[in-house]
Amino acid sequence: MAVHKKQERKRRVKRGMRDKVAGTSSRPRLSVFRSNRYIYAQLIDDRAGVTLAAASSVESDIVGDTPMEVSKAVGANLARRALEKGIERVVFDRNGYRYHGRVRALADGAREGGLQL
Repeated sequence: MAVHKKQERKRRVKRGMRDKVAGTSSRPRLSVFRSNRYIYAQLIDDRAGVTLAAASSVESDIVGDTPMEVSKAVGANLARRALEKGIERVVFDRNGYRYHGRVRALADGAREGGLQL
């Protein structure tokens, strides 16, 4: 039963956040997905329904010894790709996850890479 409550809480938090957070072409939404093994991030223009840039820990050029270092590298990689496309400001969508650990490391990596969250 605890698993169902946890999943329902995440769905509820995610719905509430998406009501407040929406990406545009000038300020896309940085969406984070975290699995047990990998972490993914993408910049989304919700009005046009397109992904502008993406990065994940599955890519071969991402290096790090710990999951925190890998997440930070994914954030920096996404920031580099965004800046190449002329995107400097984004709105952060933590996708129902708590803002700590790997999610926070990804956000810090994106900030250090030059994005304004």
